[in-house]
Amino acid sequence: MNNPIATAEQARFEHAALAVLADPRMQQTIEDRRAYWLDKARPRPAMRKAFDTAYPEVVFGAIIWSLNSDPMRPGIVTISRIPHQLDGTAVPGSRWGLDNPDSVYRVIPISGSERYVIRGQVHHPRLTENYFTLWNAHMGTVDVLDGKGLQLDDEGRFEISVDADEAGERANHIRSSPEAVEFYIRDVLADWAAERPNTLTIERLGSPAATPQRSFDEQVADAQAMLIRNVDNTMRWNAQAMDKEANSFDFTIDRDSDGALRNQLYIMSHFDLQDDEALVIDVGLGGADYFLAPITNIWGTTNNIVDRTSSLNLTQARRNSADKLTFVVSVTDPGVWNWLDPCDMPQGLLTLRWAEFADGRPGPGFGAHSRIVKLSELDDALPADTHRITPAERARQRDERAQSYLWRIAQ
Repeated sequence: MNNPIATAEQARFEHAALAVLADPRMQQTIEDRRAYWLDKARPRPAMRKAFDTAYPEVVFGAIIWSLNSDPMRPGIVTISRIPHQLDGTAVPGSRWGLDNPDSVYRVIPISGSERYVIRGQVHHPRLTENYFTLWNAHMGTVDVLDGKGLQLDDEGRFEISVDADEAGERANHIRSSPEAVEFYIRDVLADWAAERPNTLTIERLGSPAATPQRSFDEQVADAQAMLIRNVDNTMRWNAQAMDKEANSFDFTIDRDSDGALRNQLYIMSHFDLQDDEALVIDVGLGGADYFLAPITNIWGTTNNIVDRTSSLNLTQARRNSADKLTFVVSVTDPGVWNWLDPCDMPQGLLTLRWAEFADGRPGPGFGAHSRIVKLSELDDALPADTHRITPAERARQRDERAQSYLWRIAQ
């Protein structure tokens, strides 16, 4: 299967989300939160322009996520998609929450008092990073299963049992609890062209659902509530970095709360550059098999991730050595391969992510160190082995990047 995201179930939820989006009550909340957020954020001109494309995604992300919240009738819904077409209809993107462009995010509602089975198939090549995280109502981790440890049959198929009992003799088990409400599944694609997310289905076991399906009015109300909550959460998350000194990486995110992945390390910062400046970031991997440097705007979404280098992972970047990389953030192209392109915005956020350490902990050299350099002095400030790039090579880099991504929105 070329695109395991494009399921009939996903299409059904996207069509339902479009109906909620069109409802006048939803539109009133959208306009109310628009004015509220802009008043609170008071963005500069470039960031204000970004709002016009980011906010519709935040809205649609809240709607489609909220629609899949009935643990008696769980579905599998991919969130944080970019805008795309569905049966000739334009579907907004759904990015939100400092999304990772490498990740395919899927959500499944559950009840801690119910029993479920998740069935799936792993595709080749197998993913470097794949986690099934079970959350409580506050995005805190209840349990997590590392997909690399899944026991598979000869065709790469698996079953995961989900209930409140101990695993016992069951190989693939996630233990739920009374506070468990939702799965947040991350399939991380290090090689966008070659890798595919796992194929997944969910089944609730036991007797038929005793509660009725939510009415359309209830669906609208749930979507309104989630949008309000998500806007406030975005501002709160941003403040963790924005309240600190710009262009300096010294804030480490708590990995067991607010939706962060327990098995990743995050260092977050915000940048604020003049037109003639560049932010140079030296990264030590500390033995990590996975690393990502993504730029997000203050609205909580990535920018143009398809054909601009606004994020780079270890497959896409060029290393200085086996364990070190140098990145450059600047509004104008600095002529280096590892350019983190802010998409014409001199401000933004960076949430650096490391994962997959051999013994579970970072080794020597782990971390990020940054410095501001005048563009006119950049060549002298970069390591001698920095990979330079010509305009023609940049065009090819962007084209190859786009071609490696676009299967994700194919029907």
